[in-house]
Amino acid sequence: MNRRSFLRRSALAAAAGLALPYRPLHAGLFRPVSRVRRDLDVVTGDGRTVTLANNVVAEFAQALRGRVLLRGEDGYDDARRILNPSFDKYPALIAQVTGAADVATAVDFARDNGGLLLAVKCGGHSASGQSSCDGGMMIDLSPFRGVRVDPFARTARVTGGTLLGALDHEAMAHGLVTTMGTVSHTGVGGLVTGGGFGRLGRRFGLSVDNLLSVDVVGADGRLRHATEDENADLFWGVRGGGGNFGVVTSFEFRLHSMQREVVFGDILFPLARARDVLGLYGEYGPGAPDQLALGAVVVQPAGGAPGLAGFNLCWSGDPNSLERVIAPIRALGTPIADTLASMDYVAVQRSGDISDPRAVGQYIKSGFIPNLPAGLVSAIADRFEGDPRRDTILAFQQGGGAIARVAPGATAFAQRDAMANLLCFVNWPNGEDPADHVAWIREFWIGLEPFTHGFYVNDLDADMTAATIRENYRQNHERLVAVKNEYDPRNLFRLNANVQPTV
Repeated sequence: MNRRSFLRRSALAAAAGLALPYRPLHAGLFRPVSRVRRDLDVVTGDGRTVTLANNVVAEFAQALRGRVLLRGEDGYDDARRILNPSFDKYPALIAQVTGAADVATAVDFARDNGGLLLAVKCGGHSASGQSSCDGGMMIDLSPFRGVRVDPFARTARVTGGTLLGALDHEAMAHGLVTTMGTVSHTGVGGLVTGGGFGRLGRRFGLSVDNLLSVDVVGADGRLRHATEDENADLFWGVRGGGGNFGVVTSFEFRLHSMQREVVFGDILFPLARARDVLGLYGEYGPGAPDQLALGAVVVQPAGGAPGLAGFNLCWSGDPNSLERVIAPIRALGTPIADTLASMDYVAVQRSGDISDPRAVGQYIKSGFIPNLPAGLVSAIADRFEGDPRRDTILAFQQGGGAIARVAPGATAFAQRDAMANLLCFVNWPNGEDPADHVAWIREFWIGLEPFTHGFYVNDLDADMTAATIRENYRQNHERLVAVKNEYDPRNLFRLNANVQPTV
């Protein structure tokens, strides 16, 4: 191990007031650490295997304030698991970090020991399973959580491992919000660096549109502060370029005033009305008020329950105006379910959670659509097919509004023209053979994909090719490569919608 690199801290970070304090290696002796009794074979990013001597791993464990977990130790299995149990991976070692200093130490260790295959886990929601890895090293941010709200400046600072529900809870205590996702146990880091859709996106923009600054540990182990004026290229790349440039250890968000009570719920019709529901969504959705988050769904539950088609909505405007706003939906006739009700916004943000997040397997196909033409409506309505052994779900996550009023090149997130993100996924009981379900959705998606234009990197499909990822970044790709060349020229951070360096 390169001891000097291992302990190095950035002079630039110090000048910015972000210096990582020197901590001698013996500091770890004052707390329990893993007892490393054997050498470790670890996979590198380019597929080689390197052997790390037990004393090298022990030294790394001593240098962290957090823990190093090895297979077979208490806590290892909980740490390695991610949301989707279809991805059952076993890292050779897991670094559970407690702050930016630990992150820098872990990055230095991965880089200086042959460029270890490196996964970064925040909430573990990676659709492609890339927040874990087999045989490499995982940086687990879960011990590194915290939110600090400044109600006077209307800003919030969030540490790198924080889940979005914590930010919603702390901000709303002051009558403030910013756009976050729709499941409270989603990691802020993964959500935001990919763009950050949420129920308030049409009103306040994507999460990245409300980002004021970040602190990032790059592949060189240096901690950098990035804003529109400082390390501006890095700040641009982090806003939509995913985890390509390092580990974000701190986010600063702009907050907005909003009432606590919103109107939330579903308006659902029989599956036979899917064509009517989707037709209306394509006509009405793009022009809906910014305060309306409107999704369309087509669902065939497992077990043979009746299929459904309808709308999920969250209205953050004047509650007395809602019925006028949704009059076109009411014109479809009497629904079989109408659950609209006044609800606490923080509770709404938790409504998508499930009690056991690892209870089902899942496979997703997704893509952005610029509109919802009759051909796409027919491709869905004519070919959608359930199976009693699985949940079969098609859903639309709305774009437009404030999202579309940002120029495509203002941030790395390029799909500002999207009417919606179209998601198609299947869930099956954990442990069952998913082959039939995955085959069906891949075949079904063939008919939908021609209507899509790019995809949300947070929904990255494990089957996605490098060429498709490159095309997805559109006109921003060339600039993203330049940022990658500057901050991660050896592609240490490759488990993502990868921007491949050219140096």
